Amino acid sequence: MCEELRRLVRRAVPDVEERLEYGKPHFACDGRHVAAIHVARAKISFLIFNAGGIDPVKGVLRSLGNGERKTADISEGQAVDYELLADVLARASAS
Repeated sequence: MCEELRRLVRRAVPDVEERLEYGKPHFACDGRHVAAIHVARAKISFLIFNAGGIDPVKGVLRSLGNGERKTADISEGQAVDYELLADVLARASAS
């Protein structure tokens, strides 16, 4: 699942750079964060930065903090709408 998320990021943001920060993969473009992947015991969280203008999607994408960040929490066996996540990431990274 993490490898599929990595491919998604590279498709949605072609000039993205990946680096480890705080022990987690973070993705940046033009010096600003666009996404991060966090693996926990029961889920993977896919974090999208600069997403304040994007509405949450019930059951798929929730807001964090002031809404500038959105996250998709993915549990094992859960179906993932990678196209929706790629679209949200592309829109957020373009803003």
